[in-house]
Amino acid sequence: MRSSVAFLLLLGLLPGCAPEPIVSGADVPGVLLPWPAEGQAAVEVEGIGSLGVSGDGEPVPIASVTKVMTAYVILRRHPLRPADPGPLVTVDRTAEEESHSPQESTVPVREGQRIGLRRMLELMLVPSGNNVARLLARWDSGSQQAFVRRMNAAARRLGMVGTTYTGAGGNEDSTVSTATDQLKLASTAMRDPVFREVVGEGHTELPGDARRFANTNTLLDRHGVIGIKTGSGTAAGGNLMWASRVRGRLVLGVILGQAAGTDPVSGKEAALAAGGKMTAAVERWLLSSDR
Repeated sequence: MRSSVAFLLLLGLLPGCAPEPIVSGADVPGVLLPWPAEGQAAVEVEGIGSLGVSGDGEPVPIASVTKVMTAYVILRRHPLRPADPGPLVTVDRTAEEESHSPQESTVPVREGQRIGLRRMLELMLVPSGNNVARLLARWDSGSQQAFVRRMNAAARRLGMVGTTYTGAGGNEDSTVSTATDQLKLASTAMRDPVFREVVGEGHTELPGDARRFANTNTLLDRHGVIGIKTGSGTAAGGNLMWASRVRGRLVLGVILGQAAGTDPVSGKEAALAAGGKMTAAVERWLLSSDR
């Protein structure tokens, strides 16, 4: 008997034999989604409600998903209309020097460049420029530390009780949140038309530079996906906040902590793979239902 129990316990640890994730909080009974077997996730549909929450809900590092809050705070303080390039932001020496960092995601800006705020938001959110995120924080508040205080104040206003921001770009493992908190932010941020446009762009460019910088979110235009943001790091693993539109309904989802402790590339691939399964399943459900 003891050997049989040991075998069953071992079986649960083998690849492909992980226990089913614990899912709770669904407003719609009977919806079966391919929830990630690790980390945490949350999904909701506009006009329908929550499709569930998985994982333990403990705050975890969120890497570059942090930039969604950075963009949200910037756009609240410097609102833009869709056709508005916005005020010019001057690239400082720090942003240029940080663009050469091999340890993080950056954009090759040059000191003295003057770039419109709308394009700066693209450079931060599309190819995920950490140096641009910190530049925008300094431009807005004088220092990254002062801007982070604005980020945390915004999180408190949104009821994000499990969230702490310690940087504008997400390179810090000390920036932590939960899937349900980030879902609150996604819902609010997607109300801004400029934010919606930026996170839905497949690429962007630097003025005077022939290179095109691709969106890190390779789920765009699949299963109705229209944005939002990826994030990855060794401690954080792979993270994904997404928005899709199916039959006119806005779907929002967050996946955190995929392949944590491996490497950023593997983490991002795992998050995108999990997101691909989730977005496809939600699309099938909405297309086959009478909702």
